[in-house]
Amino acid sequence: MEETKIYKDLDERYYMPAFSRDIALVKGKGTKVWDADGKEYIDCVAGIAVCSTGHCHPKVVKAICNQARTLIHCSNLYYIPHQGELAKKIVEITGLHKAFFSNSGAEAIDGAIKLARVRTGKKNFVAFTHGFHGRTVGSLAVTYKPAIREPFEPLGIKCSFVDFGDLEGLKKVVDRDTAGVLVEPIQGEAGIIIPPNSFLEGIREICDSTGSLMIADEVQTGMGRTGKWLAIQHTKVIPDIITLAKGIASGFPMGALVARKDLEFKKTEHGSTFAGGPLACAASLATIDVIEKILPEVSKKGERFKKGLVKYNPRIRGLMIGISVGEKCPEVQKKCAEQGVLVNCAADGNLRLVPPLIISNAEIDQVVGVIDGALS
Repeated sequence: MEETKIYKDLDERYYMPAFSRDIALVKGKGTKVWDADGKEYIDCVAGIAVCSTGHCHPKVVKAICNQARTLIHCSNLYYIPHQGELAKKIVEITGLHKAFFSNSGAEAIDGAIKLARVRTGKKNFVAFTHGFHGRTVGSLAVTYKPAIREPFEPLGIKCSFVDFGDLEGLKKVVDRDTAGVLVEPIQGEAGIIIPPNSFLEGIREICDSTGSLMIADEVQTGMGRTGKWLAIQHTKVIPDIITLAKGIASGFPMGALVARKDLEFKKTEHGSTFAGGPLACAASLATIDVIEKILPEVSKKGERFKKGLVKYNPRIRGLMIGISVGEKCPEVQKKCAEQGVLVNCAADGNLRLVPPLIISNAEIDQVVGVIDGALS
C-alpha cells in the first residue's frame, strides 16, 4: 500500500477534494487495470463507460502516436486534420445532418442548449427526475439531483423537471416557450433505468406538437454501449439533437453534438480552442473502426451477463448493467474490488457495470462469479 499512500498524500495536500477514491490505477491493457501496488482487476467501470475498446487498444494508441508525431494541436481558425472525416462518420452513425465537437459530454450538452435557444428563439427547457447531464453551469441547470445543483443556483437557465416515464406530466409543462426536452434514452447515473419505447416515442410526439426540440443525451449510452450505435436506435425515434462523449475516443477527452438539417451554428455563435483537435479526432476514428467490428457481439455479451445474474433481476441493455442492491452497495463494491473486479455504485443503491465492449465470455463468467459471491 506504500505506493498508493504516495498518491493519497499528494492528493490530500494539493488537489481539491471533489472525489471519493481509495485505489490508484496506474496501468491498463484490454479489460484489465493494475493499481499502484500491482493488484490486477477486471475493469467493469471502464472510466464510466469511456474505455469501450478497452485500455490502450493498439489501434487507438497507434493513431494517437502517429498524429502526435505530425501535429498535436491546431486552432479551429484553420482546417483540422481528421475533423471533417470524423464529422462525416458521426453524421452517418447518428443519421442526422451536421456535427460539432467538444471536449466533454457536459460541453456537448451546453452546446445543445445554446443551439436549441438560438435556433428556436425560446429559452426554457424540460428534463427528467434523476437525469444527469453534467456539471458545467449549463448542463447542471438541466441535471436533476438537488444536492449537486442547488448550491450553485441561480444558474440562468429555466428548467422544469418531470418524473422519468411520465408522459402526462410532460404534456402539462412543455409549451410554446419550451426550447427543448432533454432525455437520456437510458438513465445511467440513476442506475441503468430503461424506459419503454413508448416513452421516447411520446416525447417525440409532444415535441412535434409544441415546436420544441427533442435532445437525446447519448453521452453514456452512445457509441455501441447498448448493442447499437445509439440507445435510441432501439426505437424508431429520431431526435433533433444528439450529444455524445465518453466512448467516442477511447479515453481521449472528446464530445460531440449532432443535429438534424436546418439546425446548426452560424459563424461566431459557438467555438472552442481545443475541441475537435487532431489527436482527439485521430483517436475517435480509430475507436469507431474498432467498435464497428465488435458491435454485433455486444448484445450477446449482455445476454450472457443477464443469464448469469438473473436471480438479481438485473436491468440490462447491451453492456449497460444495473442491479438494485440497496444500502449495501458500497460494501458490495468493496468486496468485488477485493476479488479483482471493479464495479461502481450509482444512485439509490444501484450497482452499475459498464465494462469494455471487448470483454470476453470467460471474463464475463468470472465477473458474474465475483458479483454473486459479493451479493450472497
